[in-house]
Amino acid sequence: MDDLSLTQPPNSAAASPAFELFNPDGSPDFLVLCDHAANALPEGYGTLGLAAADFSRHIAWDIGAAGVARRLAGLLDCPAVLARFSRLLVDLNRGEDDPTIVMKLSDGAIIPANRDVDPTRNGAEFARRIEMFHAPYHGAAEARIARARALGVVPVILSVHSFTPYWRGHARPWHTSLLWDRDARLVRPLLAALRAEDGLVAGDNEPYTGRLINDCMYRHGTAYGLPHVLIEIRQDLIETEEGQAVWAARYARLLTQAAALPGIREIRRFAPGLPISP
Repeated sequence: MDDLSLTQPPNSAAASPAFELFNPDGSPDFLVLCDHAANALPEGYGTLGLAAADFSRHIAWDIGAAGVARRLAGLLDCPAVLARFSRLLVDLNRGEDDPTIVMKLSDGAIIPANRDVDPTRNGAEFARRIEMFHAPYHGAAEARIARARALGVVPVILSVHSFTPYWRGHARPWHTSLLWDRDARLVRPLLAALRAEDGLVAGDNEPYTGRLINDCMYRHGTAYGLPHVLIEIRQDLIETEEGQAVWAARYARLLTQAAALPGIREIRRFAPGLPISP
């Protein structure tokens, strides 16, 4: 079964919370986030002026990421917070001050209903999307982190994304990649373990950078001093349930090993201007 079946269609009129909380009673040792899990839109938004077919494209969601995130959380027996609505409504992996938080143009597609949605031109709609969809998702993540800390646990924060196999005619060689900013303590052993897997090409801050101030990992990892990593997996490898299961199992195994290393489960702050972690 394709992961397309795991989310609502883009014109769904079903009322729904801004996020899905999966396995809420799981262990606080890990927290899985999936910012671009869905291609649905809430009631009243139609298709934002786009063709319905655009919602099957990568511009609307990270194909396969939700299936990996749920399976990974199941294998780690930890909670997961997943977006219920498309990144085209509001991008949960952007800070509120990021001009791309409500995209006007994405990979050649103009999003008509987003044209004026920003703090200066249509501040009311911008504020509504933040209040209704962006803030609740991040509030749910913060609540899980607070619960872990109240139990004396330093949770490992994981964010699951996917990327297209080609970009503007150029093949992307990586099977997976790890994105990070200043805290590399989890990334370095995990990246070494991935590259030791037979035939696996693992990237380091590819095909994107993890150095975006106020993005999801900055907000929930760097700002708290928690160990964290953003995981990217190529979409053609996780289009099916079988592929999602393979990658979730691989990451569950390697993350369990990496998170058990000395110095990982400690509060360490690496704010801008401070040294990068060893």
